[in-house]
Amino acid sequence: MHPFEFTYHNPTQIHFGRDSFGQLAALIPPAAKLLLLYGGGSIRSNGIYDQVSHALAGRDIVEFGGVEANPTLETLARAVALVRAERCDFILAVGGGSVCDGAKFIAAAALYDGDGWDIVSGKHVVECALPVGVVLTLPATGSESNAGAVVTRAATQEKKVFFAPPTRPRFAILNPQVMASLPDRQLENGLVDAFVHVCEQYLTYPVGALVQDGYAEAILRALKALGESFARRRDPDWQQNLMWAANQALCGIVGVGVPLDWATHRMAVELTALYGIDHGRTLSIIQPWLLRETIDAKRAKLEQLGRRVFDLADASAEDSIAAIEAFYRGLGMPVHLSDTDVADADAADRVMQALRAHGNAALGGHAALDEAKTWRIIRAACSR
Repeated sequence: MHPFEFTYHNPTQIHFGRDSFGQLAALIPPAAKLLLLYGGGSIRSNGIYDQVSHALAGRDIVEFGGVEANPTLETLARAVALVRAERCDFILAVGGGSVCDGAKFIAAAALYDGDGWDIVSGKHVVECALPVGVVLTLPATGSESNAGAVVTRAATQEKKVFFAPPTRPRFAILNPQVMASLPDRQLENGLVDAFVHVCEQYLTYPVGALVQDGYAEAILRALKALGESFARRRDPDWQQNLMWAANQALCGIVGVGVPLDWATHRMAVELTALYGIDHGRTLSIIQPWLLRETIDAKRAKLEQLGRRVFDLADASAEDSIAAIEAFYRGLGMPVHLSDTDVADADAADRVMQALRAHGNAALGGHAALDEAKTWRIIRAACSR
């Protein structure tokens, strides 16, 4: 039995539902000077910008658009300069996980006089930040109610995650209707991202955590059902279930008191940094090969997943990995770099070089990932 020892606190107030935009005005102090942060501008074409503007009519708002799908330090630094110049005191992120992540960085960096990369690298511990609110437009990362964020430094192709509790959003508006205009590719990515988020908190080894295992399995079964019913993706019930499942996958509750293993994410980020591959797709490329390499350390939980999530009788760990891979293929997701449009014969070498450069070649953990194991995973996933 593994003793539970944890502190759990999630102060993000979530307003979920078709009428949740109506809560926005009451959630932001009337005198606040807002930075309205968004991405490539799709919120203007799908009507979300108009709805937010209507809800905040008469407020003092400064806008910053253009946050990338993988937010860069360089772009966010310009937003920080704008916040300081305009004396904004509240950040409203309208977008998906990348915009949420960018808002967290801006909220912390605006109150820090040093190099913003200090926040991302962990050199500076964030003790205060501007308040952040979120209007979620893409369910995937759970960033709208957690304290984590991922930022890329384009100049060095480094992509790192940081955790800063003061940047956790004060509130999040989750309106499933925003999903009506999302392309299939983004829904596929979001579904797989959420699935792997749960796996990283579940596929380790048994510790007798009945509640955590049961909750993880409930979310995984829901995501599996949504993947298998992808043809119904325009139905309101399908959309609201994905939005909630993606939030719950990484709001913090699944992983309390249990061992975690974020190796899939630590490796997959290099595929995005080097080749610009969608985050969800990098996860589906790396995870099956990582599970095969670490199968002995994860065997008991893989068998449990096969029985309880994929309904496999007498499931072997090998059967469970095959079921995960088939699930991804059923969604049209890549399970090898060759399934993408990247044609780089040296890809495995490049990815491994990046992992070494960023200190992630030997991740350790319960599966004792050393450099040799990491190389086998990368070679299996990326070699032509």
